[in-house]
Amino acid sequence: MNYQALATAASSAIVQQQFEQAVEQLQVLRPIDAADVIALIKPEFAWQLLERLPNRATVFSYLETTVQVTMAHKFPRESMAILLGEMPADERTDLFKRLDQRQRDALLPALAHAKREDIRRLAAYEEGTAGALMTSDYATLSAEMSVDEALKALRLEAPDAETIYHTYVIDGARKLLGVISLRALILAAPEERIDAIMLSNVIASNVNDDQEDVAKMIARYDLIALPIIDDFGALVGIVTHDDAMDVASAEATDDFHKAGGVSTSIGKLKDASLRVLYRKRVFWLVFLIFGNLLSGFSIANFEDIIAANLVLVFFLPLLVDSGGNAGSQSATLMVRALATGDVVMRDWFSLLGREAIVALMLGVTMAVAVSVIGYIRGDAVVSLVLALSMVSVVLIGSVIGMSLPFVLNKLGFDPATASAPLITSISDASGVLIYLFIASQFLPV
Repeated sequence: MNYQALATAASSAIVQQQFEQAVEQLQVLRPIDAADVIALIKPEFAWQLLERLPNRATVFSYLETTVQVTMAHKFPRESMAILLGEMPADERTDLFKRLDQRQRDALLPALAHAKREDIRRLAAYEEGTAGALMTSDYATLSAEMSVDEALKALRLEAPDAETIYHTYVIDGARKLLGVISLRALILAAPEERIDAIMLSNVIASNVNDDQEDVAKMIARYDLIALPIIDDFGALVGIVTHDDAMDVASAEATDDFHKAGGVSTSIGKLKDASLRVLYRKRVFWLVFLIFGNLLSGFSIANFEDIIAANLVLVFFLPLLVDSGGNAGSQSATLMVRALATGDVVMRDWFSLLGREAIVALMLGVTMAVAVSVIGYIRGDAVVSLVLALSMVSVVLIGSVIGMSLPFVLNKLGFDPATASAPLITSISDASGVLIYLFIASQFLPV
């Protein structure tokens, strides 16, 4: 689909005041595709088209947050207030928090009282918590209702609810009593009471829980939505599966960036400024310069053995890179296992033994290959030095790579900080020291 051509045609129609033609071009598209077209139209034209779309709130929700904020500056206050009021509660609040104070002050009076209070309540929760992620658009039922009454009530609530496939049963104080699926309601007899067919053992999360834990819980129990309760057990919102997927995707991206030595997420790469790209990458690169100096100090301490046996230099990059590669593999496995909850801190000792055995097997296999080359390039003693060094550096590198994520996790840091560059630098310095020390014990000066 040629989005640019559609955007050009729509812009041309707007300039000529042919709004119906522009709307017709977008109405045949899915909302997410219509959003991609609108993102390519100048904001001063886009709002004239967007406010005429029947599904404008859905289309607007698919726009990138930065594009939404840009357009919000261009939209007339009344049009923006109507659009905000039609958006889902969680997305409306996310956009509101990204607007400047002047825009907030201008928009709030134009919103209905209920919408204003909802925004204030949701915006008060700390970023990264379940409260900041949840929506207040959910359906509820009373335990005393019959199935027939419940279905009638759902018909009224459905237009404003994020999902009705699971409905939550509450009492007068909004305390969460149970949950019932739409399937169960349809299959039940009309006269049955809700409290007789609901599930009372509800999986829920606290409003202050970390959003990553919420996403894991939704994935673990395969939920469409997860109810969020306050400290008193009252239902205050739900987190839907699609929002949990967004969190999981963002967390995975953040871990990938940290694994590559980038301090935090940079958003969309193509939209990131040169300043952001520089700032996010410079810390680790400068920090690792000083880490790599350890390798230089090790070499300086063994200048004599290197001068007397220049063949050692030929194998130096091979050995230290092998240790770094093995460490990076171990770190990647452990960081991912910790992130998904497959392993916890108490598993460290048992995993350490397993990793040591695997590392020895890998080291011996690699030592056989490198010792043959060592014999060809040098002699039997050089071959032995290389074999012992390879086993040692792979073992040490793997143990460091496996242990560092656990250490960081224990200290309260993100295990993903055990990035490949950091592991490689530590393993390189250790590898150089091990290699030259073993060489000094077997080769003459």
